[in-house]
Amino acid sequence: MEWIKITTPLVDATIESLRCGDLCHITGRILTARDKAHDRIRQMLAKGEQLPFELKGELLYYVGPTPAKEGMVIGAAGPTTSSRMDPFSEMTLSLGIKGMMGKGKRDKATRELLGKYKAVYFSSIGGAGAYLSKRIISSRVIAFEDLGPEAVFELYVKDFPAVAAIDIYGGDIYENRIQQ
Repeated sequence: MEWIKITTPLVDATIESLRCGDLCHITGRILTARDKAHDRIRQMLAKGEQLPFELKGELLYYVGPTPAKEGMVIGAAGPTTSSRMDPFSEMTLSLGIKGMMGKGKRDKATRELLGKYKAVYFSSIGGAGAYLSKRIISSRVIAFEDLGPEAVFELYVKDFPAVAAIDIYGGDIYENRIQQ
């Protein structure tokens, strides 16, 4: 199977072309967000506050990177367990994200929401944070700095490896529902 080259921001044509199981190399800007950042976003929206960043068209990577060593852009940056973000899926998808990336299964509601909002769930390589950090060419905190590694980072990546784990057609690699 050949690797599919994807650039961000994600657009509908790209999302529509992806099928569960496709191997992808992602290049461009991605944002990070984990549990605490998702909860902070929820709290801000509940208060009617403006978010300090735009989510429309973005790919959210569920990661809490370690501090960068001398001369490095970022520390280890492997995916975290995505199911912890399932309670926030409708919120982030309704704000316009077009992709999510982490590791592991997603709940039924999230799978259905990906189809409804035309977004894709990518899975990356768990336990390979040091390797994945080499695919990150720049990193900076753009929001919630007080959350430390759970702050929202803006990353630029080149040929970041991931698999399309859940597509908009109901294909789910974790449920052996690969649509051809």
